[in-house]
Amino acid sequence: MTDAKNGQKGIIIAATSSGSGKTVLTLGLLAHLSREGVNVAPLKVGPDYIDPSFHAHAVGRADEGSFNIDPWAMRPETISAAANSACQDAELIICEGVMGLFDGATLDSGSTADVAQLTGWPIILVVDVSRQGASAAAVVNGFNSFRKKTKLAGVVFNKVGSERHEAVLRSAMKETMPEIPVLGMIPNDNNLELHSRHLGLIQAIEHSQLDAFMVRAARAIDYHVDVKALLDIASVWNNDEVSSENFAPLRPLGQKIAVARDEAFTFSYPLVLEGWRTQGAEIEFFSPLDDAAPPADADAIYLPGGYPELHVWRLSSADRFMQGLREAATRGSIIYGECGGYMVLGRGMIDADGTTHAMAGLLQLGTSFEKRKLSLGYRRATLCAETPLGKVRGVLRGHEFHYATITSEGPGNALFDVENADGTKLGKIGQVSGNVFGSFIHLIDREAK
Repeated sequence: MTDAKNGQKGIIIAATSSGSGKTVLTLGLLAHLSREGVNVAPLKVGPDYIDPSFHAHAVGRADEGSFNIDPWAMRPETISAAANSACQDAELIICEGVMGLFDGATLDSGSTADVAQLTGWPIILVVDVSRQGASAAAVVNGFNSFRKKTKLAGVVFNKVGSERHEAVLRSAMKETMPEIPVLGMIPNDNNLELHSRHLGLIQAIEHSQLDAFMVRAARAIDYHVDVKALLDIASVWNNDEVSSENFAPLRPLGQKIAVARDEAFTFSYPLVLEGWRTQGAEIEFFSPLDDAAPPADADAIYLPGGYPELHVWRLSSADRFMQGLREAATRGSIIYGECGGYMVLGRGMIDADGTTHAMAGLLQLGTSFEKRKLSLGYRRATLCAETPLGKVRGVLRGHEFHYATITSEGPGNALFDVENADGTKLGKIGQVSGNVFGSFIHLIDREAK
């Protein structure tokens, strides 16, 4: 068993691009090793809410979710705390990368390769070979040589079409890069596909056949991947133990925080919630889709992002929920909304068919999902108003990822002054109205001083 004081033993599952199969490999490994009695812990690189819920399901902790680590949005001590917490009782950490191996906030910040360099965990590269043969070896060679300090420890080829296809791939690798082991050949199998929508994979909470999928993924890894060789590659990150004082990405919104959680509100980071608990806050979940009002004794309410636009009719009809929000605002409870949660705090939301639905009316905001426009990117957010998140001019880091548009906003005070990862100024966003505030930014961590 790995002791946090002695470092975390782990591997990183990376890929040439999004959609190459790293999530299926990660889930299959997690499920297979868990069924074999290995205490394995997942991590996810980058600002992703959806994959971690699949990770948690694969290892039998469907109600939790794995921690994200993000070298651009997180302070080093936050990353260290996440890894230490993830491996408290684990023999192995499997860390799933984000997008392609070298894709991040900027060319030299925020990528899976940066996490590998920080931790020393070896990189297993997943390559989708459905449309190539020997050329796949050239792709592997390019990734292995792109950055001097980033070397591959192994490769898994995904969507292999036949025994002949496999033979070509193995021969090309043996002749050109014998030092990089081929650890697996996963066949092209539609039963190993996970379907997506506009913000990523269909959520784990919405999959009625997820257990069956995990069984298939685990079997595929058992049959087609040399798991023993892969485990032998894993190495230890000699990471200093982190005190609970550092496990505090964001300040708690209150002493007892009511957190919306259901199919419409799932985009909350487990790391942020755990950080609030570590700082002494109590968290209680409630479901707006079930028309539940936030607990009356909560002094703070958190509406995270998710898919309220897909459930807007039910939300607008949830009288107890909406009235509970308004009563909480009147008695002075802190109410904070991110992205979808921010939209719900506004006056109204237009659905994909052009119908306007009344929302809570606590902020001067109108939004629409009828005319979609992608807003995507990391955000460096400077507070324009003092809130439980921090004082004026305090700096936080996070990201935006949504297709909703703003039809009206204000008048009122802005919450943040924002720039993107390369320093381009994006102006003021979000709103503050007394004890109610929010924006489209998903916050991750405070900025290092």
